[in-house]
Amino acid sequence: MVCGSIGHGGINKIRKLYSFLRNEGFDVLDHVRDKKMDYSNVKDFRNKIELSRKIVKHDLTYVRKAAILVVFGDTPSHGTAIEMFIGKSEGKKIILLAKDPVPTPWLVNFADYVVSNQKELVELLLKIHSK
Repeated sequence: MVCGSIGHGGINKIRKLYSFLRNEGFDVLDHVRDKKMDYSNVKDFRNKIELSRKIVKHDLTYVRKAAILVVFGDTPSHGTAIEMFIGKSEGKKIILLAKDPVPTPWLVNFADYVVSNQKELVELLLKIHSK
């Protein structure tokens, strides 16, 4: 599963990484494509309580199904941080994909691995898969 900010313009990055990983031969749990969960057009969730619950339930279902979470580290996201924490608490492998400097210790602390680019990500996934 790829975790990153959807509401702050990151949906295309998530889709591109899913596509890249599929093209590299990896099985992915695509939580965005399933049930059309692209909510990037919603700018204010304050009056969208039911939609909020539906999204969170959906995303956490995928966190629990995934063996590995790949987390984008370049755009702050409350949801991504919570997904990362829950995934880590449930024994999932967490890979932080951080192309740029990470100005906070939190993401690094909860990551099992840190990679800087897609090439390193593929190498790491192959290494994890071979264990």
